[in-house]
Amino acid sequence: MKRVKRAKAPGSIRTYRAFMKRGHLRSFRVRHKETDLFIQAQEDISEQVSNWVVEARTSIEAYARRHEGFLESYSPLPEDPLAPPIVKEMLRAGILAGTGPMAAVAGAIAQFICKQAASILSGEIIVENGGDTYFRAFDPITVAIHAAHSPLSGKIGIRPLTSYEFLSICTSSGTVGHSRSFGTADAVSVVSENGALADAVATAVGNMIKEKKDITWAVQRFQEFPGVLAGVIIKGDQIGAWGEIELLPL
Repeated sequence: MKRVKRAKAPGSIRTYRAFMKRGHLRSFRVRHKETDLFIQAQEDISEQVSNWVVEARTSIEAYARRHEGFLESYSPLPEDPLAPPIVKEMLRAGILAGTGPMAAVAGAIAQFICKQAASILSGEIIVENGGDTYFRAFDPITVAIHAAHSPLSGKIGIRPLTSYEFLSICTSSGTVGHSRSFGTADAVSVVSENGALADAVATAVGNMIKEKKDITWAVQRFQEFPGVLAGVIIKGDQIGAWGEIELLPL
């Protein structure tokens, strides 16, 4: 039985990265071109992360040069067995979500970096990439939803109720940010074990939201995407949620 708890009265507003800080972990930032990562781990591994970011971006950029339309497509592109692993994740996520592969890029990079870090570190790891988060956490974790101009922005957090070794919470907005959206949701957040899928589905559901009344039917669509564990939609002062999550006041 899926459980959802609605948020209580909202608290104070802080930056989303401040909400994510866990006292027992070290925090550091890695930036390369458009990629801007905020990472928490037991050690500062900035140098290794920088190398992994370059590796991931080089794979995507090289593939895009060889495949015209990869960067621009708003529709799914076919799977390619010869593509680099991170591009395969993006292509597969686009097919499942009904989006172009670039709708999955931030979540895919966050997942790639977290998994690489997990191969050399034994503790908790949190990788946030422009609002898309992929993490390994051994204790309950709450991720804030930042919803553009909504009065609920920064005042509600998502806490997964089911334990997974790795988990992703990705958020898309149709009213703020550089990503293209055909909807006007202030925020659509998706929980999945797969970062690329969470990112792509957040975009897909976000495209469905034009008015507040769309939340009622659009929130049910989360169930139609294999691999999606939960989702939240915010538009203005309205919110809808589905899945194994708890919504907490911040």
